[in-house]
Amino acid sequence: MRTKTLKKNKINVVTLGCSKNVYDSEVLMGQLRANKKEVVHEEEGNIVVINTCGFIANAKEESVNTILEYVQKKEEGAVDKIFVTGCLSERYKPDLQEEIPDVDQYFGTTELPGLLKALGADYRHELIGERLTTTPKNYAYLKIAEGCDRPCSFCAIPLMRGKHTSTPIEELVIEAEKLAANGVKELVLIAQDLTYYGLDLYKERKLADLLRALVKVTGIEWIRLHYAFPTGFPMEVLKVMKEEPKICNYIDIPLQHISDSVLKSMRRGTTKAKTTKLLQEFREAVPEMAIRTTLIVGYPGETQEDFETMRDWVKEMRFERLGCFTYSHEENTHAYKLEDDVPEEVKMQRANEIMEIQSQISWELNQQKIGAEFKIVVDRKEGNYFIGRTEFDSPDVDNEVLIDASKQYLKTGDFATVKIYEAEDFDLYGEVV
Repeated sequence: MRTKTLKKNKINVVTLGCSKNVYDSEVLMGQLRANKKEVVHEEEGNIVVINTCGFIANAKEESVNTILEYVQKKEEGAVDKIFVTGCLSERYKPDLQEEIPDVDQYFGTTELPGLLKALGADYRHELIGERLTTTPKNYAYLKIAEGCDRPCSFCAIPLMRGKHTSTPIEELVIEAEKLAANGVKELVLIAQDLTYYGLDLYKERKLADLLRALVKVTGIEWIRLHYAFPTGFPMEVLKVMKEEPKICNYIDIPLQHISDSVLKSMRRGTTKAKTTKLLQEFREAVPEMAIRTTLIVGYPGETQEDFETMRDWVKEMRFERLGCFTYSHEENTHAYKLEDDVPEEVKMQRANEIMEIQSQISWELNQQKIGAEFKIVVDRKEGNYFIGRTEFDSPDVDNEVLIDASKQYLKTGDFATVKIYEAEDFDLYGEVV
């Protein structure tokens, strides 16, 4: 008589979407490991957890395709169980259950204890800051708040992530200390909106206070700010940035548009004049700051004149870093009531035009760096080069510094001073001095 061998489960967590999802996957994996579960990130495993994105059309399509890919593997017997979590299943759970019933269970963004239970694990409250990081060992994301209270017309995030909830300063310090003890040297602060941090907990904006607490963490050398909303920005943050060498001279401030009529329809709570003044104040307070922004083209009702206003403003502002997206018409958002009247090819044409302008600006700004020296951190080795970043560059989205590996040896996580000898649109070439 044959006896069935008990196969040990291996849980494979697959992450789609933004850095906030990366963070959520790391928390899930930390909880699973604390429950003595074998867990891997985007490798082979007989149980799969897909952490989905549901933000815009392309992201939703990628999430659905990934789910279908694993359903196929389940049918072939390569996978035993599939669980889906994250923004897509928060937003479309009933539809997904009906359309893709082969998934074992769907969970929303706030259902971590339920997901753990389905995986045979218990949620452990005492595990503040215990994460299984998936980024290179030298940097990690630190999510300081969840959700968003802003009323932006085009954005589905409040539908998927709920109201803004700040994490207390003392908990974030504990988490930063644990990350530093594991060799993390750079914290990338993320939230749907850093600007709002603390208003719900402390009744005032506390981002500057949080930064002052985090710079005291031994082992952390760089702290970087991502996703600050322009309206109500706490200017004291600039003072801390200027005073504290650990705070990178860098800010990611998604502005979305600059035409007053589009900003009003987007419900951004600002104007072209106010935004321009804010950026001037940034540059006066911290002249060496690199400003990253993102813009949306093809919003309902965006005229050629609106687009030209934005295009000319991009030329004038000369952002160090800029990304451009085409508008995605998302159901249940305020803008969904408007007619999605800009043809897809016009959206693409406008996005390409903005990015061509930015590419030229980036090239010109990079030429000015030739001959200069910068402190860099090494993220990885790729082919014949060590790939690093300056404090003005965030992982995955910004410029990189390439150092010839045949001439110099560096380790991931090392800091080094590099002199730039060549520059392209988005890459710099340097040698260690």
